[in-house]
Parts: sequence; structure tokens; C-alpha cells
Amino acid sequence: MSIVTEVPAAASADALAHFESSLRFETDCWDVHSVMNTPDQDFVLLDVRGTEKYNAGHIPGAIDLAHRKIIAGKLAAYPAETVFITYCAGPHCNGAARAAIRLAKLGRPVKIMTGGITGWLDEGFELVSGAEAAAA
Repeated sequence: MSIVTEVPAAASADALAHFESSLRFETDCWDVHSVMNTPDQDFVLLDVRGTEKYNAGHIPGAIDLAHRKIIAGKLAAYPAETVFITYCAGPHCNGAARAAIRLAKLGRPVKIMTGGITGWLDEGFELVSGAEAAAA
């Protein structure tokens, strides 16, 4: 028995419930990228790091809305069922979770994009700067 198996794996039914449940709260960079700018895109991607970092480089199509600025008035243009996907700098940043909390408190459906900018770049996807985004 190794340190890995010292604590037994969960029963299959428990593992299934756990992993299915986790996908209700998060998505990943690859899945977001695969549907961006297609008819299948059914979410709004929020960069919650702040305008300075957003302008330095962000995911194409993301909206700049720092987690501290998420209030009902900023979301009024979106139908109540709009799913928001939040991201921040990466796995070392809790901004996406803070944004998700604010959105959930406002009664909005939300998921976190795990990996954030770090994960996006690790997948080989491009960022755009504020100037490039304005020109697009």
C-alpha cells in the first residue's frame, strides 16, 4: 500500500456524484475556447482581475468587470438566466471565486474557468490587449 492508496478511493457511485457535481461549479479553458464565437456560446465570460490587467492582456471576447465591481446594476442588461463564467490570473488567484460569490448572491448562474489566464496560455491560446480588443 502506498501513500496514494493509504486512503481508499471512493466508491464509484460517490466518485460519480462528486465529479458530476464539480462540473456544475467549474469549466476549463479548453471547453470555453471550443465554443467562443460560435452559435453554441451560451455564456458571458468575465475577466475579474481589474481594468489595468485586462488592458495588458485578456481572453478575446471577455468582458472587463472586476470582482469588486460586480453589482446588480452592472448586470441589468443581461437576462436573469445568463450564465457567467469568471476567470482571474490563475490557480494562485481567488478573484474568480470572489466574483462567483458576488454573482451567486445576486441570484445569477455562475461557473469558474479553472486555470484562468495561466491555464489559457498553457493551452496555447492567445490573449489580446486592450488596444487590440478595441480594434477588433
